[in-house]
Amino acid sequence: MLKDEYAKPCNLNDILCIRGLCVWHPIRKFLTISGYVRALDDVNIDLEKGRILAIVGESGSGKTTLGKTILKIYQPTKGRIIYDGKDITHIKGKEIKWYRREVGYVQQDPYGALPPFMNIREILEEPLIIHEVPKSDRITRIRETLEEVKLIPVEDFINKYPHMLSGGQQQRVVIARALILRPKLIVADEPVSMLDASVRIEILTLFRELQKRRGLSIVYITHDLSTAKYFSDKIAVMYAGHVVEMAQTDKVLSKPMHPYTQSLIKAIPDPDPRNRTLFREVPPGEPPSLLNPPPGCRFHPRCPYAMDVCRREEPPIVEVNGVHLVKCWLYG
Repeated sequence: MLKDEYAKPCNLNDILCIRGLCVWHPIRKFLTISGYVRALDDVNIDLEKGRILAIVGESGSGKTTLGKTILKIYQPTKGRIIYDGKDITHIKGKEIKWYRREVGYVQQDPYGALPPFMNIREILEEPLIIHEVPKSDRITRIRETLEEVKLIPVEDFINKYPHMLSGGQQQRVVIARALILRPKLIVADEPVSMLDASVRIEILTLFRELQKRRGLSIVYITHDLSTAKYFSDKIAVMYAGHVVEMAQTDKVLSKPMHPYTQSLIKAIPDPDPRNRTLFREVPPGEPPSLLNPPPGCRFHPRCPYAMDVCRREEPPIVEVNGVHLVKCWLYG
């Protein structure tokens, strides 16, 4: 069944509903626009309240651009962003301030995300000051949030500076700052990719506990399908600015439909020593230039199943079995 995703209405239970989202960055030469980098092209996503959506794909697929557009750091070229039933695509001024309070951000590099000249109390107090939380409530909220992210006893951390903390402790501070205004939605951009393997499990476990306790909705951006399997309820796979597959996590991982998703799953490291000599097939070549993407399906130059129609026409979004969305001519 073909889906007209741009016309599809948003569900009342969705915290985030994105329709036909495009972000094209202009290339300027001598004050004239010579072309566009099509970072996002016709992206359609739904996220239910209290759920976690993982956005996965290679570097350059548009994951971070999508996250920053949801955060209103980048402005959409076309399309709509609906947050909790309200169209926030073109909001400005005081509405932006309201939206900043509703949505938290966890960056990839915890050390780079924290100002080195401020201690932990000052870092966490800054958003409270900006959003005019009464002074009498600030220290209480700071202490409660530090306890939530398990930086305890609080007195041992509250006056320290970022360089005095380990990478895992710094990321806990970043999470605390994202939670300090009690948002409903969190955008987490590769939140554990720069941490040691043992610390990653701690941070993801903490994040999951906080999500359940607060009823948070999370957009989890990652290139690591193994963490998406553990952490997310739903997966959207991105390639060259397009969402090429989206379904519940178990369905994407147990029965991937798009050839690109299949290749990502094949590339997941297998700890079984019996498979140490197993040759893993991955698509040849590199992702296409978003300044001049190929015609038709953007994956066709690397796809082992490419047909003539793949080289000519962009595939539609197809709904398979009523729950699995895939953008591929193999199903269209």
